[in-house]
Amino acid sequence: MKGLGELERSIMDVIWAQHSAVTAREVGRLIADRDLAPTTVMTVLDRLTRKGFLHRTRDGRAWRYEPAESRDAYIAELMLEALDLTGDRSAALTRFAQAVSGNEAEILRRALTELEDE
Repeated sequence: MKGLGELERSIMDVIWAQHSAVTAREVGRLIADRDLAPTTVMTVLDRLTRKGFLHRTRDGRAWRYEPAESRDAYIAELMLEALDLTGDRSAALTRFAQAVSGNEAEILRRALTELEDE
């Protein structure tokens, strides 16, 4: 999975927060704090579509954009890529487990138990 640049990440954050597909104009309004030209928003949306982060469908003369995957799926993929960078996955996972809070550790335990039960 390719990474996201700062502007791409900001736009994906806006799109992930929506409950339905959005147009470039809507994205521009939702990211108004960045004061971006409409063409910049459209260029980034097109690039995110080509990278596989977004799906788009025609809506009249406009495109509607929605995430190809959830934010959680994206973050999980980043975590797996980070594990691939280490020469010792066991050591990295152990360090990660030592760094999480008690509540997070319990969530991990439950998820692993559910996987084992499948």
